[in-house]
Amino acid sequence: MVDFRKMIRSFSYAFEGVVALFRYENNARFHLIAAIAAIIVGLIVELERLEWALVAIVIGGVWTAEAFNTAIEKVCDLVSPDYHPQIKAAKDLAAAGVMLTSWSAVVVGVLVIGTKLWCWFLTM
Repeated sequence: MVDFRKMIRSFSYAFEGVVALFRYENNARFHLIAAIAAIIVGLIVELERLEWALVAIVIGGVWTAEAFNTAIEKVCDLVSPDYHPQIKAAKDLAAAGVMLTSWSAVVVGVLVIGTKLWCWFLTM
C-alpha cells in the first residue's frame, strides 16, 4: 500500500530543495533566467508542440544537472572542508556535467529556437 502522507512529505522536501537551489545558487539563477528568456522567445516565434518538448527537456536537464552538482559540492564540503585532490576532482566532474548539459541546451536552442527566430526575422 502507498503511504500518501510519507509521499507528500517527500514531495515537500523536494520542493524545499528546488527553492534552496534557486535561492542560494547563483548558477541556478542564471539558468533560470536563461530558461525564462528561451520560453519568452519560444512564445514569440510560436514553437510547435515537439519543439516545446525539446526545449522543456533541455531546460529540465540543465536544472537537474545543477541540482546534482550542488548536492555533490555540499557533500564534498562536509566530508572534506580542506583542500583534497579527490574532492577537487569530484567537484570538477560534477561541474563538467552541468557545463556539458548546458552546451547541449544551447545546441538545441540554436537548432529549434534559432531557426524559428531566423525565419521570424526574415518575414518581418
